[in-house]
Amino acid sequence: MNINGLIWIEGVLKAAENQQSPIIIGTTDKNIEYLGGYQFILNTIKNKIQAMEITVPVLIHLDHGLSVENCKRAIDVGYDSVMFDGSQLSIEENIKQTKKVVEYGHQKGVLVEGEVGAVGGEEDGLIGQVRYADINECVALVKETQLDTLAPALGSVHGKYQGEPNLGFEEMKIIRNKVDVPLVLHGASGISNYDLQRAIKLGHAKINFNTEINMSWTKKLRDTLEDDKDLFNPQKILKPSIQAIEQTAEKIIKMCGSNNQNEVFIQN
Repeated sequence: MNINGLIWIEGVLKAAENQQSPIIIGTTDKNIEYLGGYQFILNTIKNKIQAMEITVPVLIHLDHGLSVENCKRAIDVGYDSVMFDGSQLSIEENIKQTKKVVEYGHQKGVLVEGEVGAVGGEEDGLIGQVRYADINECVALVKETQLDTLAPALGSVHGKYQGEPNLGFEEMKIIRNKVDVPLVLHGASGISNYDLQRAIKLGHAKINFNTEINMSWTKKLRDTLEDDKDLFNPQKILKPSIQAIEQTAEKIIKMCGSNNQNEVFIQN
């Protein structure tokens, strides 16, 4: 789940602990400067984990790394996982750049995610048109870079969906049978529970959520201010919105079947 500030960290961590679910906290590269920089973000999340006495595993991930250099910066400060987004490049250049990140990351025990195709929509400053992943390019990226997870764009979008999502399940089946790494689904907010479960069964082990959480936070914040126009105490304004983040994150965890998996994760 992607975070956009301190209250997101708190809400998501509470949800993960309540549901005894391992969690991946993502920070979109476009938001790094706004959030205080790679080191500050990492330290803040780790300090929150300690202060809240979180017992479930937490992975700190760089989402949509904009360059090899930015991925290296995240790796150097201690991120557990990074995504290099080479989806706008030719497949040859995507492979070349992703391979650099993989080689650097694996030297330090960091997982690396790559992407083929283009996830549409707009979120965190990322704008794009849907472009389905080419299956042969997926195979080439995995084989030639030795990355750890693959995000093939198959109809999902960032931000709010216009109409109904149209995911490429047949393409998922083929890719799952041709590559031996877990798949990643970007833009999961707004996808039905039925389609989400189908995607998970077809090899998606990492599911990215952001918009759904932001929408619930925004609604609760607006409602709180509308209900009491004289309210100015920051804690009283923000507390309900943090609870909205927590509740939405818990719903997502249950929907993905990640709840009560902490003991299983540790045993494995």
